[in-house]
This record gives sequence, structure tokens and C-alpha cells, in this order.
Amino acid sequence: MNLNITTQIKIQPIHGENPWLKGKIEWTPKLLRSALAWLSERVGKSLLKLTDKDYQENGLQQLLDIYGSAYDVNIRVFNELQHTITGWPGGKPNADDTDRPERAQPYPKRVIVFSPHPDDDVISMGGTISRLVRQKHDIHIAYETSGNIAVNDDEVMRFMHFVNGFKDYFLKDASAEIARKYQEVKSTLRDKKSGDADTRDILNIKGLIRRGEARMACAYNNIGKDHIHFLDLPFYESGKVEKLPMTETDVRIVYDLLSEIKPHQIYVAGDLADPHGTHRKCTDAVLAAIDLAKQQSETWLNDCRIWMYRGAWAEWDIENIDMAVPISPEELRMKRNAILRHSSQMEFAPFLGNDSRLFWQRSEERNKATAGLYHRLGFADYEAIEAFVEYNF
Repeated sequence: MNLNITTQIKIQPIHGENPWLKGKIEWTPKLLRSALAWLSERVGKSLLKLTDKDYQENGLQQLLDIYGSAYDVNIRVFNELQHTITGWPGGKPNADDTDRPERAQPYPKRVIVFSPHPDDDVISMGGTISRLVRQKHDIHIAYETSGNIAVNDDEVMRFMHFVNGFKDYFLKDASAEIARKYQEVKSTLRDKKSGDADTRDILNIKGLIRRGEARMACAYNNIGKDHIHFLDLPFYESGKVEKLPMTETDVRIVYDLLSEIKPHQIYVAGDLADPHGTHRKCTDAVLAAIDLAKQQSETWLNDCRIWMYRGAWAEWDIENIDMAVPISPEELRMKRNAILRHSSQMEFAPFLGNDSRLFWQRSEERNKATAGLYHRLGFADYEAIEAFVEYNF
């Protein structure tokens, strides 16, 4: 089996570098988008209000030389961005999809959302998941890792107290073994020193906690338990922040799920610079599994698209966005409620550096900022927007 498990995904931000101020350049559609978004923000005008004078005074005369007038450039980029906006992330059935980011057919679509940790799905695209469910698509959520190292020891004791109390009420005949394990876990955590790795039992308990939270979030979004997949990719199970190398075993697990479901849409994490590399490895596993499916000439690939989301760390630059899904105030509240189902990640939000915001706060502020940017560029005043980039394979 010949697998490529070192995928190179190159979606480089150019917004902010302003290469157009350094002389004549070769203009691409993405560079044009970036330049006009920069100019719009710089002069405080929406796209369609930019004038020849705005271009001339801010180093973009070369665009007037190419396109003839500000209006011609403005309307070109405005239309491109307008066509990224859709309330139908799975495609609108029986509609002209010429200028829509997703195709109308087939409908309904089989969809897999790959979530590196058991909360990335709702943090990154909870509003879109809810919309896909309501629009009657067949949604599967695949949790790629257990997320067990991101659970506080206090959460373990809270659940162990519950199990011990449950035993006293309902399982008196089995109480001896449960009581023994309860005392063992309690002693292990009491004697644990800073920097000590968790035992396999404690890691398993932490993984169970996160599974339960993921199930609750899926239930809130009306996703049935037969559409929830816990892949537990082996590379993650080092018990430490530093993970194991990804291997063909990880890829084969993802491949088997893809071959079973044969999706029309796949959503994967695009946060490739997350603090400890888990997102990159998870996305590499999916793309390597797709490479394997291509080697096997699996026909479902011919009618499948891959969309990349971002979550807690950053948003796509405007020039890269291929699909922007508006989120209403009610949908944003529902997204927050789904994130809050992951209670072990609320008061204790690990690996966020100096940013003290919790995941739901980071997510909401990011989605509102994206909507704010679109509004300043001249589009409708949405409450929030979740953005996606299409990955061409």
C-alpha cells in the first residue's frame, strides 16, 4: 500500500503583505480580492463606493490601467465575493447552481465532518452542521482522536464520584469491583505529581468523558448515534502532548469510513498551525485516505467535494474564502449551546496560550468578525459567518 501521509496544503495568506505597493505585479483573482479588501478597509468605504481617486492615492493605479475604471474592478470583485455567500452549504436542490459554491445535485448529500478533537466540529462549523441537518442532508460526524489529554483531573473525580454513587443506589451486587477501581483512581490522582503521565485507565476515563460530551452535542443537533463515529486514531494515544508519528494504520481507519459512507461532501480541519499539530495530522490522514481511494479508483470520489474549515485559532483570509455560510442570531445561540455541551472544555480551556477566552467566545467573535468584514465590504449585515475553502484533490 503506497500512501502519501505528508500532504502539502499551501493556502498562503497574502492579505497584509501588500505586494501591490512594491511595484508592478502579476494580478491573480485572489490577489485582486486581497487588494480591494485592503483598499476598502483603508479608506473606510464599501467595494462599490471605491473611486478612481481612491485607487490613485493608495498605490493601485495599475489596476485602473488594466481594467479601465474603479467601477469595473469593484463590480468584478463584488460579484466574486457575493457568489461565496450561501445559505445552502449542501447545495440548493432544484436551483440554478451556476454561481453557487456548492452544486444542487445530488440531494440529499451524504456528508462527513471530520473533527480532530471531540469539539472541533461545533466550534468550527456548528452553525453549518445545524443548517445541513435542517436541510435534510445525511450528516456523519467522525471524531478522529479521543481528546483525552485535554481533560482536567477534577473532571475524572467528578465522574468517579457519580459512578460510585450510582453503584450504591443501583448496583449493590457489583459494588466491590467498582469500589476497588474508584479507590485506585482516587489514589492515583492524589499521588500524581506535576508532569506525570496519566495511566491508561485514567486516559480511558477521560476519553469516555469526551465521548459523552460529543454525543450530547450531536443529540442537540439531531444527529443520531448511528451517525457518530469515534475513530480513536492511534497516533494520538501517546498520553502526552507530543504525539506519535502518523502511520498507515491511522490512514486505513479513515479510509474504511470513507469507503463505507461514500460521501458527497467532506469537511476537514484547516487549522494546520494548531499548537500541537493534531489538526494537521488528522487532515493529512483524511487526504492520504483519499489518495488511497484514488489508487483504488473508487467511483464515489467523482462526485465528492472537500471543504476546509477553521476553528479556534484563526479565520481564512478573505481572498481564500470559497463558501461563506451566514449564521442568524438564533443559529449562533444554538451553536454556543452545542459547544457548551463539552463541559470539560469550559472552565479549563487548555493550550490557548495567553488568550483567556473560552472556545465558544473565540468562535463567536471570529464568526462575527467575518460577518463584519463582509458587511464593511458592502454585503448584508449578517450576525455571523462561517467560512470555508474548497480543497481541490
